Amino acid sequence: MLDLEVVPERSLGNEQWEFALGMPFSQAISILQKHCRIIKNVQVLYSEQTPLSHDLILNLTQDGIKLLFDATNQRLKVIEVYDLSKVKLKYCGVHFNSQAIVPTIEQIDQSFGATHPGVYNAAEQLFHLNFRGLSFSFQLDSWNEAPKYEFPSVVFGAAPPQIPHGAMVKRMHIYTGNNLQETKAPAMPLACFMGNIFAECVDVLRDGAGPLGLKLRLLTAGSGLGVMADAKVRYLERSIFFGDSCQDVLGALGSPHKVFYKSEDKMKIHSPSPHKQVPSKCNDYFFNYFTLGVDILFDSTTHLVKKFVLHTNFPGHYNFNIYHRCDFKIPLVIKKEGADSQTEDCILTTYSKWDQIQELLGHPMEKPVVLHRSSSANNTNPFGSTFCFGLQRMIFEVMQNNHIASVTLYGAPRTTSQARPESSASSH
Repeated sequence: MLDLEVVPERSLGNEQWEFALGMPFSQAISILQKHCRIIKNVQVLYSEQTPLSHDLILNLTQDGIKLLFDATNQRLKVIEVYDLSKVKLKYCGVHFNSQAIVPTIEQIDQSFGATHPGVYNAAEQLFHLNFRGLSFSFQLDSWNEAPKYEFPSVVFGAAPPQIPHGAMVKRMHIYTGNNLQETKAPAMPLACFMGNIFAECVDVLRDGAGPLGLKLRLLTAGSGLGVMADAKVRYLERSIFFGDSCQDVLGALGSPHKVFYKSEDKMKIHSPSPHKQVPSKCNDYFFNYFTLGVDILFDSTTHLVKKFVLHTNFPGHYNFNIYHRCDFKIPLVIKKEGADSQTEDCILTTYSKWDQIQELLGHPMEKPVVLHRSSSANNTNPFGSTFCFGLQRMIFEVMQNNHIASVTLYGAPRTTSQARPESSASSH
């Protein structure tokens, strides 16, 4: 049985690990994988058709704990303990829930002190006792007790209904702020950076012909000497372009998490080039920046950038949880039909659906390439195939629920005689 410390408005954990509000989904998964012999039977719950409309949930069924992640930013928003019989809980080092200590209203009062009167929810038949960043839900002993709490006196000065003596905690929630219903996932804690850089947003730079490169707003922390030397988040802006060298990219973004050499180009068969079947003497290679949600492909001969891949990290995709979500924006200039040839500016984002994109860009002339992914030839992909559509030097990988799994950007690399585009990159 897990023995965990409750920190209101912050975390649930022990000396070995901690689930902290604002923690990225992937870091919570890493904790579960590392301690898989202790924390077993974990479910990942999400909406297959509308993944942005419901929280992304990790359900620790053996321990009676749910971790609720914001569907958009994929950071931990609420920690719920829904079965207190499966876990030991303590506050400031003192247990208020264990096999020997029953979590009654009296025990909660003793452990946490006074707060505002409980609020009765008739629909749930539960009393909610709220502290800042922490709430307890109490189950009534019997349904017969419920009616007397449903219509509290409205006489001026009358005392609000009280939680019955001996009522036991049914659920506990840890969150940010004073209102569980309105809480949002906080910013990522400093402890979660662990020497990595993260992208707050990624803007695609482009001209009339197509994409030119990326402008990234980056977050980093703790880069100074000593633990507390730089204990704050720093914001940086960096731009990288098609035709940039490896050194340009390393100078802007630092070392990648992984370098992946392409063993073969499975899309070469779709190329009109007559040389598509000629084997290459060396392989193109990717810089994988997992915490940015970005891959950068370099040409094996020139070692210059030839492709960017932006990952949306939607659940239900084969690569889910490999990358952090890339929160990108792609500006488009749409020409309206008519004699005056007016144009309209619009922006595609990580959350745009394929049917919306087709309305703006028009339908592709060719049928999509069907992409089958599996870990080996004998395995099947439980999430099904995706479909790749090419438009305006971009390839959109579309999931079966109409969401975008990734966007691949192509650009014509500049020659050595061309100057590097002006960058608006700056650091703050």
